[in-house]
Amino acid sequence: MIASPHERLPRQGLLLLAALSLCWGANWPIMKMVLSEMPPLYFRSTCLLLGGIGMLALARVTGMSLKVPRGQWGRVLWLAAFNISGWNALVIIGVSLLPSGRAALLGYTMPLWSVLLSAIFLGDKLSLRAVLGLLLGVSGIGVLVGGSFGGMLQAPLGVVCMILGAWSWAIGVVLFKRLPVAMPTSSLTGWTMLIGSLPLLVLAVPLETSRLAVPSTGPILGMLYNIFIAFMFCYWAWNRIVLMVPVAVSSLSSLTTPLIGVLGGVVFLGEPLGWREVMASLLIVGAVGSVSIKR
Repeated sequence: MIASPHERLPRQGLLLLAALSLCWGANWPIMKMVLSEMPPLYFRSTCLLLGGIGMLALARVTGMSLKVPRGQWGRVLWLAAFNISGWNALVIIGVSLLPSGRAALLGYTMPLWSVLLSAIFLGDKLSLRAVLGLLLGVSGIGVLVGGSFGGMLQAPLGVVCMILGAWSWAIGVVLFKRLPVAMPTSSLTGWTMLIGSLPLLVLAVPLETSRLAVPSTGPILGMLYNIFIAFMFCYWAWNRIVLMVPVAVSSLSSLTTPLIGVLGGVVFLGEPLGWREVMASLLIVGAVGSVSIKR
């Protein structure tokens, strides 16, 4: 297991978190737009494949080694399976069946599962701050989910996919700490994205080829955003954050993303905004603050 050098996010981590939350949060309504014209598995696998190649190329240009250390390919495959393949396949199906903001909320139940798994498998001790953050964060998610519970039940497959996706991501976060790979973050991110895209592409060919069509300008721009921002930058930033702090801190810090996802759905897709969104905002900000701010 990797020992985290910080108990709370340092200044660099807070800056990465702010950028990550904004970029990943804004991507939920963007994904919904792209899915209106492109099959989900082709969309996700293409962006991951090109993002992985781009990340490896960037690592090589900047002088980083792309070589996976001897005996650690198995670790890379496990990380790719849960962090990339499982999460991305399940989440893209879920978001195609649910409103973008609500899909984000279900996906970001991940901190609940990752905190519990880290306590069991990593021996992480839950501090008072972590317990408080977990309670506040889960309460914030619960407030938002409660407002659309009936609507979610009309798409049970979407709900199941998002919950299973959250579990896949949570397991991936714990594995990232449990099975460290001794190589630069950029190179590791590139390899996991590239490898993780392949199972999605294998499924897409027989299931979705008949539905392929040339997308319009908006979805093409959305795909470019996913390749360069949501995947290349955000996955690198997320992996950096996970390595900086304990699982509870990194996982709870990610709760700002679904909040931005909900607000993005309100602004760009006309999804409703009410007291629940305001209350959840306060609870989630409190959750992130409890594990990220000194005082």
